[in-house]
Amino acid sequence: MPTRSDRLAQRLALAVPALLLGGAYLGEYGFGLYPCEMCWWQRYPHFAAVGLALLSTVAAPKRMWIALAGFAILVSGGIGAFHAGVEYGWWEGLTACSSLSSGGGDPLEAIMNAPLVRCDEVQWSFFGISLAGWNALISTATALAILRLLGLRSET
Repeated sequence: MPTRSDRLAQRLALAVPALLLGGAYLGEYGFGLYPCEMCWWQRYPHFAAVGLALLSTVAAPKRMWIALAGFAILVSGGIGAFHAGVEYGWWEGLTACSSLSSGGGDPLEAIMNAPLVRCDEVQWSFFGISLAGWNALISTATALAILRLLGLRSET
């Protein structure tokens, strides 16, 4: 029988990555904050975490699926920390940048007119912290909270 802390961990494992992904897509499609390659890398573990958290609602052992979701969120936080360090110039990043191309029409024209998004430039920040930095902070804190909640076994 799941404890109260298990249920809270499960809710965090589902809600936080879903909200972070929702925010990323809102920024992308609502405000034109197109993701660079490392931004995409941060999204993939969140997709996995949502899937694992959903799986924990129907498959045993629930705590294992929740823990795996927590670790996936932690991976996204680690990638976000690395990306934030690249943005702030603390270390060298990867040389790859990404651009977006729209489907249809002339493929070469679409590629040539697509915006180039660099991984080492901050597109938006809040209180001096970039989106990658916020992802690092929120994801790491959430993952640690999930793992801590799973480590606590209440006998009530």
